[in-house]
Amino acid sequence: MPYVATNGIKLNYKRTGQGERVLMIMGSSASGRVWTMHQTPALNRAGYQTLTFDNRGIAPSDVPPGDYTLEEMVADTVGLIEALDFGPCHIVGTSLGAMIAQVIAADRPDLVTSAVLIGTRARSDAFRRALSRADRTLASEGVRLPPAYEALTTVTQMLSPATLLDDTAVTMWLDLLELTAGESGGGGQSGVDTHTDRRPLLSRIAVPCRVISFTDDLVTPAALGAEVAAAIPGCDHVEIPSCGHWGYLERPDEVNRAILTFLNRSGRQGPGRRPLAATA
Repeated sequence: MPYVATNGIKLNYKRTGQGERVLMIMGSSASGRVWTMHQTPALNRAGYQTLTFDNRGIAPSDVPPGDYTLEEMVADTVGLIEALDFGPCHIVGTSLGAMIAQVIAADRPDLVTSAVLIGTRARSDAFRRALSRADRTLASEGVRLPPAYEALTTVTQMLSPATLLDDTAVTMWLDLLELTAGESGGGGQSGVDTHTDRRPLLSRIAVPCRVISFTDDLVTPAALGAEVAAAIPGCDHVEIPSCGHWGYLERPDEVNRAILTFLNRSGRQGPGRRPLAATA
């Protein structure tokens, strides 16, 4: 299991495929291996090399004590790119991973070919701040929800009504989440400030960007994703219907197509690149 030392910690990572480089940054409290369910196989088939990793707080990467900051997680990721000589690269990030990608694209354009920001926002509104406060209160008071209740809460927040109305799909999700409840708390990731308005930062981004939003996303609604796209010069916005915050798992074909069409358009054409039709 390969590790790289960066910013005073060790990060576990995995490289697959050949071709133009794509760094995948996962969201909070989730392992980088989630990308391997749908996204990295599609990218590898299309002629891209992918790098996935576990953010600090997600074992087997280091889990330092205390709350983390966005600046620390950005520094971790920059250090990973530099240690593996992986830049410049395309960056695909979701949720917290997309926030990390925003900062890297603005502050280190030398490392970034383009950025795809999935399930993202530049600020929090009143409802999103309330969600965050509730989660932090549970964590600070040491409250452990019963696994079945935690699973139910998670599907309600992360999946679309279309999935919740599908008995087979929602039963699978509930069983899986109940089985894995409490396995990955994310360490101090819940301490990351996701509320500060980053639109002034986004206006400095000069690399090609695409925002992918989901119509039923409770955590990062499409309207707030549209704000991100509007703040980044030349950024476009794709909204995918009938999926929630985990749209890359609910509608992977549509998400993969949105990623690949953008990368094929914005990247440097290189050997091994296959036409998008080959990934369908």
